[in-house]
Amino acid sequence: MNDKTIVTHNGNFHADDVFSIAALKSIFPAFKLIRTRDLAVIAQADIVIDVGGEYNPDAGRFDHHQRGGAGERENGIPYSSFGLIWQKYGVEICQGDPDVAKSIDTGLVSTIDAIDCGHVEGVSKGISLSQTISMFNPTWQEESDFDHCFDEAVEFASRVLTRFIASASGGINAKSIVAKAIDNAADPRVIVLEKYTPWKTTVHTLSKEALYVIYPSGSGPFRIQTVPVELGSFEDRKSLPKAWAGLADQALQEVTGIDDAMFCHNGLFIAGAQSFESAMKMAAIALEE
Repeated sequence: MNDKTIVTHNGNFHADDVFSIAALKSIFPAFKLIRTRDLAVIAQADIVIDVGGEYNPDAGRFDHHQRGGAGERENGIPYSSFGLIWQKYGVEICQGDPDVAKSIDTGLVSTIDAIDCGHVEGVSKGISLSQTISMFNPTWQEESDFDHCFDEAVEFASRVLTRFIASASGGINAKSIVAKAIDNAADPRVIVLEKYTPWKTTVHTLSKEALYVIYPSGSGPFRIQTVPVELGSFEDRKSLPKAWAGLADQALQEVTGIDDAMFCHNGLFIAGAQSFESAMKMAAIALEE
């Protein structure tokens, strides 16, 4: 598996060919990479990416520039070479987890494909990851060669892909933990987590009643955090009491009557106490406001 020859085009590179190589590095760590447009060399390669005018995954051909392209997703986003590679190898790269692979396609791969194929509908404005990769190309004022810059871009993309996979895996694995906490809540308005776990998506999906989430912070004390009206919103279903805004330590302890109350953010979306019992008392007070 490690003696494969992989070919992609030489010269200027983009996010789709860079991320394709980065993805393949995780399953073929010692392959030989050739960057060329020489058809004779391409014909002898085990895997060909973003060049060659052919899409045939069984034969290891992953180009999308031929007439008619290489297909598109149900949402209309066409496949670039990265998407084609991900279709074949994504689940394997994600340790056999199809849910993680699908999440990576939605959050990373499809956006790179869309930009590469000029399908800009639904793509966020601003500096994109694709533009960041393009900036690894040498400028007209630099003497760096394209192959060296390509290798640097692949190393960067490998780290990004690794973190995307870790993040997606963490989010998916958190679902069952948060769902169980929702089911076990003594009061459906207050969800208690035994340790911090990404909770917002699952809480919004499964609970219309939840107002606060309580969890231990990394340093030991406990936090009480409000549930936003919708994901990404700065408006809460029920803010913490206005009298707590911006207070800390003794000032907050006097207002709440809780001896180990630590702080309350001025935005009234998060507060803290030294103990779980005190965090629960804060939730009880907030519910009555």
